[in-house]
Amino acid sequence: MNIDEMNLSLPFEQRWENLTIANDFMFGKVFQDLDLSLELVRRILPELNIERITLHERQKSAHETLDTYGVRFDVYLHDNRGRIIILEMQIANVKYLAKRSRAYHSATDLDARERKKYKRYEEMPEVYVIFICDFDPFGLRRYVYTFKKFCCEVKELALEDGTSTIFLSTRGQDKEVSSKLKAFIDFVGGKSSDDEFIQQLERRLMYAKHNWEWRRNYVLDSLERNSLIYDVREQGIVLGKEQGRIETVEDTVRLLREHGMNADQIESIRTSLLKMKGEV
Repeated sequence: MNIDEMNLSLPFEQRWENLTIANDFMFGKVFQDLDLSLELVRRILPELNIERITLHERQKSAHETLDTYGVRFDVYLHDNRGRIIILEMQIANVKYLAKRSRAYHSATDLDARERKKYKRYEEMPEVYVIFICDFDPFGLRRYVYTFKKFCCEVKELALEDGTSTIFLSTRGQDKEVSSKLKAFIDFVGGKSSDDEFIQQLERRLMYAKHNWEWRRNYVLDSLERNSLIYDVREQGIVLGKEQGRIETVEDTVRLLREHGMNADQIESIRTSLLKMKGEV
């Protein structure tokens, strides 16, 4: 089959021409543009007064160690003050999203140490993990949910550890969000706008869809991943039965780890299996 035929063999919503900004591959390609990334984080975090992006990586992997799972960030940024900002597109509602944010913060700290970004605790960078959700993760109909740590006994006492987790929701209804941020959130939810930034995103999206190298990479990767998923799923079920284990995605992941598969492959398979189950 040629690429056109391969593309048509994918499920309708996964075909290249049908992808939107909400697709993680397309999201990463659109926000390879530093100016667009800068404008987005300014809209999400206006209080930081971010001047420029000094480091930008898409689909960045923080590899596993002996006691941690590997994670992959859709977009990984450093700003001019050394703050780390993770942007993650999230389509399906999952129960463990809060714990995933915990893993992302841990992996980010590990990566910062590996990059020798700090030598003492007081030099640890501020980290912002941002999930862009095409659903309401907490059911309160808010566009933005921002989490920081505080004392249970004294609610006004904050634990200033430099970490923040933010969830954007396309299902918000409150009026506390800025018009600029709402325009972006609405765009993720499928609504266009005459906002100049949104117009730039639409042009960038069109540019991406006419990049045949990106198209080819996406289609081949999707087919390979889908094929591998089904093979691994069968293998995981067989191994689970043989060893008397519960047949779940996590059991399959554990078995793949035990059989020597690398962290990037495992995380890709895990995410795809969860997508098949509608959990990611």
